[in-house]
Amino acid sequence: MAFVLAVPDMVAGAAADLAGVGSVIDAANTAAAGSTTGIVAAAEDEVSAAIAALFSGHGQAYQQISARVAEFHAQFERVLAAGAQAYSGAEAANASFLQDPLQTALNAINTPVQDLTGRPLVGNGANGVPGTGANGAAGGWLLGNGGAGGSGAAGQAGGDGGAAGLIGAGGAGGAGGNSPLGNTANGGNGGTGGAGGLLFGPGGVGGAGGASFLTGGTGGDGGAGGLFGAGGLGGVGGSGNVGGNGGAGGAGGLLAGLVGAGGGDGGSGGLGAAGGDGGNGGRAGLFGGAGGAGGMGATGGHSGGDGGAGGDAGLLFGTGGAGGAGGHAFDGDGGAGGAGGNAGLMFSSGGSGGVGGAGSIDGGAGGAGGDAGWLGGGGAGGAGGFGTISDGGAGGRGGVGGQLLGNGGAGGAGGQGGNDGGAGGLGGNGVLIGNGGNGGVGGVGETPGGDGGGGISGLLLGADGFNAPASSSPVHALQQQALAAINAPVQELTGRPLIGNGLPGSAGSGVAGAPGGWLLGDGGAGGSAAATPGAAGGAGGAAGLVGAGGAGGAGANTGISNPGFGGAGGDGGAGGFLLGDGGAGGAGGAGAGAGGGVGGAGGAGGLLGAGGTGGGGGVAPSLVDGGTGGAGGAGGAGGLFGGIFGAGGGDGGAGGFTGGIDGAGGVGGAGGNAGLLGGPGGSGGSGGDGIAKLGLNADGGAGGAGGNGGFLFGSGGTGGFGGVGGVGTSTGIGGAGGRGGNAGLLFSDAGVGGFGGFGGTGGGTGGTGGNAGWLGSGGSGGAGGGSNGDGGAGGTGGSGGQIVGDGGAGGAGGQGDLLAAGGSGGDGGQGGDAVLIGTGGNGGNGASGVLAGIGGDAGSGGLLLGEDGINGEAAPPMTHIVLLGGDFPAAAS
Repeated sequence: MAFVLAVPDMVAGAAADLAGVGSVIDAANTAAAGSTTGIVAAAEDEVSAAIAALFSGHGQAYQQISARVAEFHAQFERVLAAGAQAYSGAEAANASFLQDPLQTALNAINTPVQDLTGRPLVGNGANGVPGTGANGAAGGWLLGNGGAGGSGAAGQAGGDGGAAGLIGAGGAGGAGGNSPLGNTANGGNGGTGGAGGLLFGPGGVGGAGGASFLTGGTGGDGGAGGLFGAGGLGGVGGSGNVGGNGGAGGAGGLLAGLVGAGGGDGGSGGLGAAGGDGGNGGRAGLFGGAGGAGGMGATGGHSGGDGGAGGDAGLLFGTGGAGGAGGHAFDGDGGAGGAGGNAGLMFSSGGSGGVGGAGSIDGGAGGAGGDAGWLGGGGAGGAGGFGTISDGGAGGRGGVGGQLLGNGGAGGAGGQGGNDGGAGGLGGNGVLIGNGGNGGVGGVGETPGGDGGGGISGLLLGADGFNAPASSSPVHALQQQALAAINAPVQELTGRPLIGNGLPGSAGSGVAGAPGGWLLGDGGAGGSAAATPGAAGGAGGAAGLVGAGGAGGAGANTGISNPGFGGAGGDGGAGGFLLGDGGAGGAGGAGAGAGGGVGGAGGAGGLLGAGGTGGGGGVAPSLVDGGTGGAGGAGGAGGLFGGIFGAGGGDGGAGGFTGGIDGAGGVGGAGGNAGLLGGPGGSGGSGGDGIAKLGLNADGGAGGAGGNGGFLFGSGGTGGFGGVGGVGTSTGIGGAGGRGGNAGLLFSDAGVGGFGGFGGTGGGTGGTGGNAGWLGSGGSGGAGGGSNGDGGAGGTGGSGGQIVGDGGAGGAGGQGDLLAAGGSGGDGGQGGDAVLIGTGGNGGNGASGVLAGIGGDAGSGGLLLGEDGINGEAAPPMTHIVLLGGDFPAAAS
């Protein structure tokens, strides 16, 4: 019997044929029964009666036998039909098992695990329902992403993202609920991103804070990364009369630096009369990794928000996170730049300070550079912001050099002022072996700002920085004289010293910074542009063997009477050939006519260094017509082997805002790519805000794309946030979020897409998540921007690793109809697909509006092993309630 072959269709056909034969025989027997079982005698004699009785008895006996035969026939038909059904069932079961045996086995295992523990073995956690603030469910114990938190009800907090299991990404926090017009509540806070997988996986993105006509909600903090995972991005603050602060970036995993991952970037502050502050960058893990960049302070009417502080690097190695840029202000002071994060102990530099924001009165101060550890340079101080009427912002202080080897960071340049130029920042000191940092050059103004004092060199070896004070120590003075004697012939022959920093270009000259010493020296900062409309800032000088590249100079500003663009910022100088970070690009000049100038590109890192941050685009503060904010500069490329010590690509510069009718904010700069072996890609710059002061038709700029991680390993950079387009009842479309960068091949997660910007008539679309390499998770899509009209759609999640890795979750849609304008809620983004082994990403939740947004489709699970993601939830419908005599929208209960 083991070798018997059966064809179920043929057996079923034979059973049907037998049924037909039986029917014919039954019909014949019935027809013959009357004439054969009751035969009438031919005559009335006894012989005739006996003959009739005899034949009738035979007929009756035949009928009895035929009935038994018919019963046997029917039984045989039933057995044959049942056999055919059994063969068919067995064949179908075998075909299903052979087609997907692992999935069949997985389904059998997942069900009892789900019943016992509340979460599957393999599979994603479900999203929280929109409008409820419910937390996202936890992902599978072995493989699976956490579910996204549900958005909050009106004025209420969004839900926290669910935690991943062993391998997977934490779920995104839900957006805080917006507070309707006439409601006295603040905007709800965004939910916290879920923790990444215990072994591998990034933390979830924090939810955006809700909007309010009072105080915007605070963005949610990013989730902590897994053992080898990056921290999650902090959520953006909500818009309000007082903008909400951005959420802090999540902490990187304990060993994340070994695979090119670090702390998450802080979220940008929310727009308001008083702009919200940027969130602080997340700290990297214990053994290594770069600190997250601080979030950008928001544009404000009366005051710009302060930039967030950069996160500290890992204990052993890693670059400190760059400080966030200060926000601009229409009728007040610009925000201060955030301080750079401190570096790890070995072969790593402190983060650069953020640039101060431009203000119509005073410019914001630049942030201080981060300090180095044992071996590495201090971070450069941020440049001060432009002060239109009064004073330019002061430059930030440079960070202290490494305790054993490393130069002090250069002080930031003072900002240009209508009255007084800002003072230059102090240069950082060397400690044992290293140059003192150059003092920052004072800003241009009716009264020029003073140059900052240079840093003092190391005790054993090094040259004092530019504008350093005279030493009272005879030993130190003798050391400097001896070094000057050695440097003189080398300088004369080659144009640069053996040990010492290059001189900075003077303010208002547009001259490039001089190169640093061949052996040990930072490049000099480029001079700010000459007082000629459209003139470019000077490029930063290149470093020598060990040292940081000089920062580029700021471009020239143009007045309302000049129809041209502001001048371009100078490019940052290249970092030291062996060790050193690239210099930051200079800010583009303000252009009150056609638009702001383009920010300078960040300099490339040295062999073991990180790329420099791109310069911010110039503002276009015209109050009448048009004007486009300048594009942010691209981040510099990371060094070829920079990933060994946690260094990667530089962050892109933010686009400049516009204040003109029918204007547009500048596009954010792209993040720099990491080097060959590893390192994280740089984050894309935020798009510039389009905020026409007269309230008409200004669009936000698109966020820049995140840089790609290193070829072998390294997380992709985060896409930049889209700029705000229009405020209050004005028209304007929010900028689209930037695409997340792709990850390296091994054990690396792709970058998340940027948030779409808030818009007067339409929110920006969330950015698409980056794709993973061979082993790693795809980046989640960015959330769509909210709007007084139609909310923006969530971004699509990126694809998981080609061998192992989950697809990225789709971003949530942005809420629409905040002012009862009849707008629709944004649809959720589509989840990314897994490839071979992994779960598909969940679809993003839809957002509320007069027409509610629908949830995004889930991504497909892996071909060999994995579950499909879970479709996003549709938003609840929005009703209208009467508040304070008006008709205003509120989420239905």
